[in-house]
Amino acid sequence: LRDSELEEMLNEKYLTEGENLYADLIREIDELKEAGGHLGVDSGYTIKTDTERILSIERYIVNTVASSSTELRYDTIDKELKIILTLPELFKDESYVERISENIKSQMLKQMKEDENIMYWLAREDEELFVEEFSSISPEENFYINEHNKLVIVFDKYEVAPGYMGNPEFEIPTEILTDILTNGEYLK
Repeated sequence: LRDSELEEMLNEKYLTEGENLYADLIREIDELKEAGGHLGVDSGYTIKTDTERILSIERYIVNTVASSSTELRYDTIDKELKIILTLPELFKDESYVERISENIKSQMLKQMKEDENIMYWLAREDEELFVEEFSSISPEENFYINEHNKLVIVFDKYEVAPGYMGNPEFEIPTEILTDILTNGEYLK
């Protein structure tokens, strides 16, 4: 990054996350030694977006015991203002939670209608779910801004769908958010 202070802050954050992950792994290994079993952890990062203004970094942690689970975390950085953006900062008020949630539900239903192999924790008409149905994103939901200046909401594996669906991503149309954006700098 052009800003060494922001770069140092991010590196310190990632170092702390890595140290905590390692400490948790050692604790779990000690517990597994008594019971017998295996455990694996993989972590790393991917640059999702790198434009003149936006840098979005995806960090992943894959835990493997009998099966695997994947946690994703994102940092979306305004390189000009030298800040890490949060989802609430992009909007004037909390109405974004409902708008984004309704759009995601609509995308889920459309995808399930078009492909019988796609499944989300969302009931179709006259259908009963045996898991908790997806109702809403959290105000601090995982997100990044892609190279086309679109908001992308990302869920962890098993959060809104069966494990075979991986980590579902939903690109949110900017036109449904325009009137509640704090500014038009990020999402277009």
